[in-house]
Amino acid sequence: MPVRRLSILALLLLAALAREWPAQAAERPVVASAHPLASAAGKAMLDAGGNAVDAAVAVQMTLSVVEPHASGIGGGAFVLLWDPGQRRVRAFDGVAAQPARATASLTTDADGSQLPIDRVRFSGRAVGVPGAVPLLAELHGQEGRLPWASLFAPAIRAAEEGFPMPPYLHYALSTPRGRRLADPALRAEWFDAEGNPRPVGTPVRNLAQAATLRRLAAEGADALRHGELAQAIVAAVAADEVPGFLTEADLATYRPRERDPLCAEALAHRLCTMPPPSYGGIVTLQVLAMAGERGIARQAPGSAAAAHLFLEASRLAYADRFLHVGDPDFEHVPTAGLVDRGYLRQRAGLIREDATMGRAAAGAPPGRRADIAPSEPWGETTTSHLAVVDGDGRIVSMTTTINLYFGSGIAVGGLFLNNALINFASQPEREGRPAVNRMAPGKRPYTAMAPTIAFGPDGAPMLAIGAAGGVRIPSYLAQAELGVLAWNLDIAAALAQPHWHNANGPSELESDTPAAGLAEALGALGHQVTTVRMQSGLAGIARTPAGWTGAADPRRDGAAAD
Repeated sequence: MPVRRLSILALLLLAALAREWPAQAAERPVVASAHPLASAAGKAMLDAGGNAVDAAVAVQMTLSVVEPHASGIGGGAFVLLWDPGQRRVRAFDGVAAQPARATASLTTDADGSQLPIDRVRFSGRAVGVPGAVPLLAELHGQEGRLPWASLFAPAIRAAEEGFPMPPYLHYALSTPRGRRLADPALRAEWFDAEGNPRPVGTPVRNLAQAATLRRLAAEGADALRHGELAQAIVAAVAADEVPGFLTEADLATYRPRERDPLCAEALAHRLCTMPPPSYGGIVTLQVLAMAGERGIARQAPGSAAAAHLFLEASRLAYADRFLHVGDPDFEHVPTAGLVDRGYLRQRAGLIREDATMGRAAAGAPPGRRADIAPSEPWGETTTSHLAVVDGDGRIVSMTTTINLYFGSGIAVGGLFLNNALINFASQPEREGRPAVNRMAPGKRPYTAMAPTIAFGPDGAPMLAIGAAGGVRIPSYLAQAELGVLAWNLDIAAALAQPHWHNANGPSELESDTPAAGLAEALGALGHQVTTVRMQSGLAGIARTPAGWTGAADPRRDGAAAD
């Protein structure tokens, strides 16, 4: 009799679990990224029996070749991983870090004198310890199926045999920053004799990066920690006009960190994203929760009413970002308090439907510090995103960056080193109060990157998404997530929506889109409106009744492969 009772209880428990976590059939694999060759590289790994982690490695290495101005081997990354077997989200931090030696701020020299920011932001001093490759190597060691070296084949082939000059790389090379690139081999490949970027579609190569990729394929992340490549990176940083503090010891000791994902409710869905040092995850969740509290889901997509609620919620969220967020390994960050439902309901109460609140003050979330000053970074970023689902339902949502176009501008082995340290606070303190995001040895600067996975009412993942675009990343993400989760747009339409953005200042509307047509209506509510070009770079995958589908931002070169 006791045995029978136990069996019945076990069956009831299994039935309950089945209701909470519905059994999933094999998924249709999908890869979305910022370039067709990168998405195809990821899909090739899935077709060869690899999983989402294998695909993500192949995508990143290929992006390093075809989007060298936005992400790559010399940068950092965040990864969210959905593990369908354990039914949990894991978060991995591989952002670039301050070397062990540091001054009070990026513009403070070793002797205490001040350096001009316009020179420092593109210099050896701005180079952080790169973390993207160590992160992917550790993740592959835990979760990958295919041999590490095999994942590099598409990227090596593109670098050696050539790839058509992409529109986005062409644009980046056409900017003042791109035209100042100094590496002679890359200039010879990417520019014509008159110093103009080669036309879009012209085959171009990166033979130096091909050799670097072969070294990484053979040696793994150790190639960045010891030996010839590591020595070349350190030497290049030290030889710059404004030399940095990076050492071989910094490269050898860098380790990615697994962190608890930041999960909260918004728009009647559970969303998981990156915790600090990402401020982007907090801001995105805050905007969605506050705008949702004020009824944005009932407004028409693209309407002035929706834009107003969104922009006012953004104003409040960005005010919190400047004050409260930094590296949690060094500072107290009230992460739970910043996404607390009661706190966000109170903050949402400040939003009026008939007027703008003007510049917002930071809030007082539960668990806050009272002795801190606002942080403002020196720069913004370009960045890239990829999203993958494999046949088992495993999902990778990864945002990756070298920061500004071409990062520091320092090229080593065909790759560009990041300038991540511009994301630290421009002033370490104000009026005797420290900035949470101030520079310190080994510390990681806060960043807008915020790969996200959203869950449906059945508890299963339904959306994996991320964006490029520096400080505007949370705005791009929140608007796209509104499109899918509240307005029932398909993933492609959600990513293509004209953008709105407010970082607690002017309300920015994307130029040359219907968003710009909202200027008069928003101005009447008190918004200081400006129209600007917004190079967003969203990418994502979404679950539909027919299976997973992917899309990439039409503003860049991206594509999905399935």
